[in-house]
Amino acid sequence: MKINRRHYKKLPQLLLSVFVLLSTGLWASPKRPVNLTAAPGTISANSVSLVWDKPNEYKDIVKYYIFLKDKLIDSAANCSYRVQDLTPQTKYELYVKAVDNRGQVSAATKSIIITTKPQGKLLNILDFGAKGDNKTLNTRFIQNAIDECPENGTVLIPEGTFLSGAIFLKSNMTLKIAKGGVLQGSSSLSDYLPMIHNRFEGWEMKTYASLVNAGVMNHNGGYAVENLAITGEGTIRGAGGSFGAAMTKANGIRSRGRLILLMNCKNVELQGLHIENSPCWTIHYLYCQGISLHDLDIVSTAANGDGIDPDSSVDSYIFNCTFSTGDDCIAIKSGKNPEGYAIGKPTQNVRITDCNFIKGHGISIGSEMSGGVSDVLVRDCKAGPLLHGFQIKATPKRGGYVKNVQVLDCQLQKITVYSTVNYNDDGKAAPVVPVFENYLFKNIDLRTAPVNRPVIDISGFSQSGHALKNVRFEDIRLPDHAKIAVKNAAHIKFRNIIMKPGEQLIYELLNTKDIEK
Repeated sequence: MKINRRHYKKLPQLLLSVFVLLSTGLWASPKRPVNLTAAPGTISANSVSLVWDKPNEYKDIVKYYIFLKDKLIDSAANCSYRVQDLTPQTKYELYVKAVDNRGQVSAATKSIIITTKPQGKLLNILDFGAKGDNKTLNTRFIQNAIDECPENGTVLIPEGTFLSGAIFLKSNMTLKIAKGGVLQGSSSLSDYLPMIHNRFEGWEMKTYASLVNAGVMNHNGGYAVENLAITGEGTIRGAGGSFGAAMTKANGIRSRGRLILLMNCKNVELQGLHIENSPCWTIHYLYCQGISLHDLDIVSTAANGDGIDPDSSVDSYIFNCTFSTGDDCIAIKSGKNPEGYAIGKPTQNVRITDCNFIKGHGISIGSEMSGGVSDVLVRDCKAGPLLHGFQIKATPKRGGYVKNVQVLDCQLQKITVYSTVNYNDDGKAAPVVPVFENYLFKNIDLRTAPVNRPVIDISGFSQSGHALKNVRFEDIRLPDHAKIAVKNAAHIKFRNIIMKPGEQLIYELLNTKDIEK
């Protein structure tokens, strides 16, 4: 081949380009972590919580390096990291690199630029008359501190047990509960009055106030509270299931307040706390956007004692949390039947990562999902003997949809898509039957699942045009003698289903077409 002299002139430049690519790790772009962002509401005067996604090729990735501009500040085992000890009102550049098991470092994520908030005033509730003796009712003292808290300020609950009724937070503040500090909910119904407009089990109605409240319900939009943080190393503790029973006796089962309730809020962080003993759902947020819940330990034993309930809300980041609950650990919702369908506010973009589900009914979508649920990611989670494992659930009366769900790299004990829930089915039907479609389950370890029932049990709706469709299972590890049940479904694919050599997988198929196994 004849080579033109012009090629020789370009050769040093080409070699330099190759050197730059090698030195910066750009050859390793398939191992570059992606989608680095600051979790909503987490930028404070001194810290920010970062989240990102795994590289396209991640099987040999062992950790991630976190960089503050050009300085390596730490490493993380999973796809999140809380950067601390920052300076207020300062601009920072941050990026992340992946490290594989040979010590090779990938190219960096795209950098993000954040600016920390001003350092606000600290208000200790002791200075407002509060007493941490678990006897004094401190509602008025805590609320006075909140009301007087200036922009970017912090209300501190110090060490001690501070008995309180309902308190109401506002924009641009932090409620901080110090290590050894307990915000203890009272067990007097009058401490949660007057009743407030709220939504429970899919219906908008009046309920008792919750222990910690922020915002005012408005399904027509707008945000009542923005830029709020509830953080610390202390505890928020409710009066428990017996108090929920007292609310039920006084005003009906749907009158019960939550432990923490956010309505029409934007950019909220809950971080670091132990949260326990709710009278009903533990953390419920409704018509919200940009909610980050991380490094929480949630324990509840009450009837309907859900852990976290995202409800008709957008952009949820739930990570590094532990759950032991009396009902669903997480239940993603969007209203019920004709009312929820007519309001039509979906829950979208829910990211659940690196959580440990010890006890409860399930990691759930539904059963109230009439406004629609889409774009849910569950990744790197570990679930113990939950009653239903990971589940998507509804009834034909709901309307709405659940679509675009990915469950990746998890240890579970059951996968359920259930279209005939036999509870919470009162009221008229929505005008259409729900749609279930577009689910991916990949790299799931189900080997500890009990085999007295199907390990994977999925079904759509029997009505024409409403079959469960477009579901893929890839790289699934099953226990011995496992069964898979599929009903009212189409376009279902099973690839690389792993069992002990010689084991025969049992499929139970009913009204199902176009299945690959």
